[in-house]
Amino acid sequence: MLKIEPTYKFPESNHPIVKSLFHHSDQELLTLFQNYPDQGKYFVTIFCRYGMIVQTLIQHSVRSPVQADYLFAQTWQHIFYELRGLDLREGADPETGNTTLQNWLINVTAISINEVKIPPVESIRYSLEMAPPPFWCYVRQVLDQLDPLLRLIILMFQTFHWSETRIAAYLQAEGETISHQEVKSLLQQGYHNLNTNLPEDIKAIYFHDDIEQVSTGINQFLKVPKEPENKNS
Repeated sequence: MLKIEPTYKFPESNHPIVKSLFHHSDQELLTLFQNYPDQGKYFVTIFCRYGMIVQTLIQHSVRSPVQADYLFAQTWQHIFYELRGLDLREGADPETGNTTLQNWLINVTAISINEVKIPPVESIRYSLEMAPPPFWCYVRQVLDQLDPLLRLIILMFQTFHWSETRIAAYLQAEGETISHQEVKSLLQQGYHNLNTNLPEDIKAIYFHDDIEQVSTGINQFLKVPKEPENKNS
């Protein structure tokens, strides 16, 4: 049988912050994750503990490595939101009275494999190395918390490479009274908010608290479309 090499090596697992949490049980990590939503280290540790299992299941079910990486990231995005309200006591095994986090993750992965519509390889621009799932999850969370206008301006500038003048013209056509100078100011404000609101431990784990690296990482993240491109648009 052909051995499938993992495409992601989980470098996060070597960081001291993550290593310091290895002694916690799954239930403890889940409780800490739910109780401290402003800290990313608990989710990262869960990701390091079970990411290889999820990755292996997906790689054995999806032929293309590019599509497998895409589904891997989508699956962890779903896991990220579902974990917030997960109670392992619900749906417990009637014989043992237990539901393990591993079993739950395997079930979620199976659902993703069977239900998520994976785009064609040529339309995927996702980079697993550039945007590891935990980093992706927290950047998306911060983006979702931004003022809608700030979020739109940042996405148009970074993802679609629009100039400040073009963004201003588009917003003016949509009824906004805004100049290209104001767009520039709002861009700076939006990036500041992203840097400020991203959990400190996520910055430390992925960028060693280097502010310039954090900014570069966010910029690179935003330049990689996470959804399939629409060739008809």
